[in-house]
Amino acid sequence: MIFLKIIRASRPDYFKSFYIHIMVEIFNDIKKLYTFTAPHPALADYIEFFSETSLEAMRYHIGTAAFTVKLFPSYTPTIWINLGTPYQLVNGKSIQIIDEYTDILLLRNEIIERRNLPTDNIFTVKFTPGGFEAIFGFSQTKIGSAVIPLQQIIPATIIRKLKGLGGLEDRQQLLQELFLEKLEQQKRADPFYLQCIKDTMDAFSGSGMAAANHELAKQLFISDKSLYRYFTRIVGTSPKNYLAITRARIALTAYVANADLFSPYQYGYYDRSHFYKDVVKFTGRKLSAFTS
Repeated sequence: MIFLKIIRASRPDYFKSFYIHIMVEIFNDIKKLYTFTAPHPALADYIEFFSETSLEAMRYHIGTAAFTVKLFPSYTPTIWINLGTPYQLVNGKSIQIIDEYTDILLLRNEIIERRNLPTDNIFTVKFTPGGFEAIFGFSQTKIGSAVIPLQQIIPATIIRKLKGLGGLEDRQQLLQELFLEKLEQQKRADPFYLQCIKDTMDAFSGSGMAAANHELAKQLFISDKSLYRYFTRIVGTSPKNYLAITRARIALTAYVANADLFSPYQYGYYDRSHFYKDVVKFTGRKLSAFTS
């Protein structure tokens, strides 16, 4: 596996005014720029969604301005196939130019920014934690903070064919056929580990997102060490960190939707101070920086 280190911009002047329009996940309705579809039922445990830029929505909401999309950590392997123009990718502390011919896979284990031209057009496949490994037999833990050229995962001929198709449904159908074929081949994948991750998340949700790791492990009839090992092997981070990210994402979404009715206790926090500290860990900034 050869990791993509950096792609230099042939026309860096394209990327001078990204901060004209900044859209931040959760705080802004980023989804309005895209059309989403659910995966085939046989892939529902492994893929969260397929999506593609809505050119009509882009014209209405973005117009001719450059814009930035900021995304928070999720540990959900994501494929971005470029149907439009170059964009600048900020992945943690790494900054790269992704040209119009380059398609990528990344883990989203850090804060990410896509700094785009108004002609941006992206096709997305978002996997569930462990879903990528179940289909490709390649652990997402090996992705880490790297940005991987997609042609190392999916044949270039299929990528070219996908780009020549007419729309989201046709592109999704093409990839789903590939994914279903690979899923059938990956009989060696570890359904026990994947099920353990799902059961842990269900138990955590059922506890009001307040259960500690040892309590979750007890419910699953495994040891704390086993729970830690399963998460680090499948997701690429500890259960404590992943559950904290999940809780922060859900709680912050509820807070933004209605701050007046928001109660941190409903999401397993001790008090508002506990919630605010988690927001800083999750977003890298104080809540006031987004709401002021």
